[in-house]
Amino acid sequence: MAESIEPIIISVNGTERRLAVERSRSLLSVLRIELGLTGTKYGCGAGQCGACTALLEGRPVRACVTPVSHADGRAVLTIEGLAEEETLHPVQEAFLEAQAFQCGYCTPGMTMEAVALIWQKPRPSELEIREAMSGHLCRCGTYARIIKAIHLAADKMQR
Repeated sequence: MAESIEPIIISVNGTERRLAVERSRSLLSVLRIELGLTGTKYGCGAGQCGACTALLEGRPVRACVTPVSHADGRAVLTIEGLAEEETLHPVQEAFLEAQAFQCGYCTPGMTMEAVALIWQKPRPSELEIREAMSGHLCRCGTYARIIKAIHLAADKMQR
């Protein structure tokens, strides 16, 4: 039996959205299909690679395994919501400066995880960065540059 469609209200990147969707649908599918926010990537579909990471009330979640019902009445921040008009977020700037990506597929999820980490720990140690990023896979292997970028971003955010 199909699940009923119910109204959900989500604040996405600062804009309140009213949606009529199945509550069990993944947050990822709603972001990408219903809202057209394709920066959040589909990777493994099992919450293991980190490509789909978004922030729910400031905390990183794997959007592919998070039911959209968990976001009802709450704030979601995606990669599209980080920059302010033409100004990149300091984490985005740092990823560019450190050349912390090659293909870029994992970058949105890693960026969102890094933002949450720095919000929680403004000066994270290398060990804290490694622990926070341990659930993210980069097929290009730019891990050392990612760590460098997060340290650089933390410095930028302290200014």
